[in-house]
This record gives sequence, structure tokens and C-alpha cells, in this order.
Amino acid sequence: MIYSSSTTAVPEVGRVPRHVAIIMDGNGRWATKRFLPRVAGHVKGADAVRGVVETCIDRGVEYLTLFAFSSENWRRPEEEVSMLMRLFVTMLEREVVRMHANDIRLKVVGDLSRFNEQLQTLIANAERKTAHNTRLTVTICANYGGRWDIMQAVNKMTAAAAAKGQPADHAYTEEELAPYLAMAYAPEPDLFIRTGGEQRISNFLLWQLAYTELFFTETFWPDFDVDSLDAAIASYQQRERRFGRTSAQLTEKTN
Repeated sequence: MIYSSSTTAVPEVGRVPRHVAIIMDGNGRWATKRFLPRVAGHVKGADAVRGVVETCIDRGVEYLTLFAFSSENWRRPEEEVSMLMRLFVTMLEREVVRMHANDIRLKVVGDLSRFNEQLQTLIANAERKTAHNTRLTVTICANYGGRWDIMQAVNKMTAAAAAKGQPADHAYTEEELAPYLAMAYAPEPDLFIRTGGEQRISNFLLWQLAYTELFFTETFWPDFDVDSLDAAIASYQQRERRFGRTSAQLTEKTN
């Protein structure tokens, strides 16, 4: 199923966000505050993912998308990047069986070509194993960037059009681009959360966040727990989601 863009159609809105997207920020600073190496923060942060996944299931969230490693994170120290890759492997080896047993589908999106063969194989196997699960879809964005996503979609769309003999001057639409976006299988996020105190999008889901409600918290990701997620959802429930309409129109619709 390909979902309509929120700029072309008004999506259904519920009290619980259908899709939550999170930038898991603050692992390194969490560790530094405790005089621990940054790797300790990343390990603790990986453990926090499980609790958030369980809470999303309990609250009725259908899609959870986590920004694990951006295309810009390669700029970090080589030792930290290597550790993050090893941690990714460990998490895949440790968690996929558990996710499958709990009817969770795992997707990994991004430019995976830069990862080593072992990691690419683990990702492919995990996606294949969980492909038909329906309770919650967990997406890990790895070597992902919003601009990369848009460009790869444009390139695929135009290549497919050329193969079909589409005229070079054809004016494309959002509907034509949508199937080629990395997360075409999911509705646009209802709620975006960034932990760690920073207040920016950082090249995450640039296309998909057009009408998403934004929530920023000072809490570092390793400390983000059930109460933290509930606070973000409670904030979301206070928002008026107009999608270009007026407050009066929303009132008329509910009366």
C-alpha cells in the first residue's frame, strides 16, 4: 500500500499517533556526564529501544521509526563508528528472534551499500524473517539522510519513466514519486520526538515530516522511558492538526 502525502490528502487523526519517529540523541552526553566512555552511552541507548518498542505496542502505535545512524555520522571518530557498527550487528543477532516472536516487523532503510557484507546479510535475513508480522513495524534508519531519500526516489522514478518511454519533459507529481521513497510502506509520522535537548530535524525524513507534530525533550535517549513516551503522546493529544484548514472547519466537522 502506498500512502497519500499529507499535502495532497488529509490523513485520519486519532488520539494515539499511528506513526512515531524518533531521533535518539544524547547517548554520548549521557555517558560523559557519568565519566563513562561514549560507547557505554550507546550500549545503554540500545537497551532503551526495547522499552520504547514495548510501550508503543501497549499504546497502540502501529509504526515506530528510529534514526540510528545518519549519512553524516560517518564524520565521527573512526573508533566510535566501528563500535556503532558492531553494536548494530549485536542488536540484530540478539533482538530479531524476540521481535519475530512478538509479531513485530523490522525494516532497515538507508544506503546500505556502505555496510559490510555481514551486516547487509543480517539486515536482509531479519527483514525476510519478520516480513509478515503485523503488530508493530519498527524501522531503523541507518546510513540514512532525508536528502539522500528524495534524490534516490527521484532517480528511480525518472529511470522507471524513461524505461516506459515517458517524455523527457514530463511534469512529475507527488503521487508518482511516493512509491520510490524509502518509507513508502508507512504513513507519514504523526509524532516526531527528538531527545537530548537539540531542536532540529538533522536531515531526518525531510519529505515525510511536512505535517508531523514535533516534540523536543531535554531527556537523553538512555533515560527515555515509558513516562517519557507518554509525555510526548500527551503533548501530541493537545495539538490541533489542521493540515492547512482552519480551527472553525475542524469544529464544524466534529459537530
